[in-house]
Amino acid sequence: MTTTPLRLSGYMEGERERILESLLQWLRIPSVSAQPAHAADVRRSAHHVAGLLAEAGLEEVAILETAGAPAVYGQWCHAGPGAPTALVYGHHDVQPVDPVELWDSPPFEPVMVDGECRARGAIDDKGQVLYQIEAARGLLRADGRLPVNLKFLIEGEEEVGSPHFEALLRTERSRLACDAVVISDTAMWAPDIPTVCVGMRGLVGFDVSVRTATADLHSGRFGGAVPNPAHVLASLVAALHDEGGRVTLPGFYDDVRPLTPTEEESLAALPFDEEAWMANAGVSALCGEEGRSTLERTGTRPTCDVVGITVGYAGTGIKTIVPAQGNAKVTFRLVADQDPARVAQAFRAWAALRVGPGVELSIELLGAVAPALTLVDHPAMGALARAIESVWGKAPLLTREGGSGPEESLGRVLDAPLLYLGVGLPGDHIHSPNERMVMNQFWKGLLAAGQLWGELAAAMGAGGGKS
Repeated sequence: MTTTPLRLSGYMEGERERILESLLQWLRIPSVSAQPAHAADVRRSAHHVAGLLAEAGLEEVAILETAGAPAVYGQWCHAGPGAPTALVYGHHDVQPVDPVELWDSPPFEPVMVDGECRARGAIDDKGQVLYQIEAARGLLRADGRLPVNLKFLIEGEEEVGSPHFEALLRTERSRLACDAVVISDTAMWAPDIPTVCVGMRGLVGFDVSVRTATADLHSGRFGGAVPNPAHVLASLVAALHDEGGRVTLPGFYDDVRPLTPTEEESLAALPFDEEAWMANAGVSALCGEEGRSTLERTGTRPTCDVVGITVGYAGTGIKTIVPAQGNAKVTFRLVADQDPARVAQAFRAWAALRVGPGVELSIELLGAVAPALTLVDHPAMGALARAIESVWGKAPLLTREGGSGPEESLGRVLDAPLLYLGVGLPGDHIHSPNERMVMNQFWKGLLAAGQLWGELAAAMGAGGGKS
């Protein structure tokens, strides 16, 4: 059985007002997972999405408790023997809204402006979850069944780093078994340039502390004769990169998997305006790894950034001291095949060699996420590309995203390829004031989601599926 966008187009047109109102209702719930004051709202959001799943015709809908905020599960598993199983992943929690004064309208009072729905969570990720739910609802209404077994897992802690998510995956692994994971929490290059993300960078972060004395010292009496933590940290930071912008940790690039020819062709085909990109970032110059383009540096290559330095006196005027201690926050973005544990070990060894006598060095691991990569020649990727092409009218190009999330753990624990059906756009103000969902992208996402199930059934059904 296959499903065409035309069939869901009729459903979409007939239900457009109801679907939009459903989105607005959900966006009114301030499910900010980072703020304890909104814990009840996050739970209310979980129950709201559970209601959406049940209304759509999903079964065994359940609130999945974690040590933190709840996730939500639902399934429809009657596609028959040999049919593949797809798991839709998304999240119902949202970012804080600060600075609220920069919003053009209250962040939890959604408004429609020029075909855009503006509210916190509109694109990240309630809107993208909703078009998946509505696609399932439309197909079940039309046919009474789906071409694949379909499961939903909607998380409640993604915006705080998914601290309990892998434990949930392991606990519920049998229930969540699937042949492909569909993630609608990413973006496309432009409304008329459909793209598919095939990789997410990993991340490993550190708090680096140095101490040279028991207390701050008078710089006139002791300066020039005792180690200065500011100098130590400056030396460490400066040594992280060589003159060509490459990270200097021994072996840092050894495990980096090169791009496939298909990915290289897609990257070259993207219409990238570097001057506009710089203007959007508010910078007047670019730097980074020599011999690599801006798109490579920000998506397909590993990087190191110092995200904060705290040392000495920074108040008004001057304080003549040699500070006793200081710290730096250092993060590494990792790409496919790089192991966060190996990078952490290499960084500790590298730093220990670069502090002199009398310097107490402490390095605390602040978190680690492995990179995720989907093989571009996997049959499920072909199904996704055909689904997108059927709606956008052209085959999607392939991209990688520079950010990090729980995607790697989904693919690893569930042993399934990751398919990124995201419709966000560069101007959606994700994590910023005036977040938006361009509704034309929403409706296309709904159509593509419905098409994807039929394409997956055709591409993966013969081999038998997990249920």
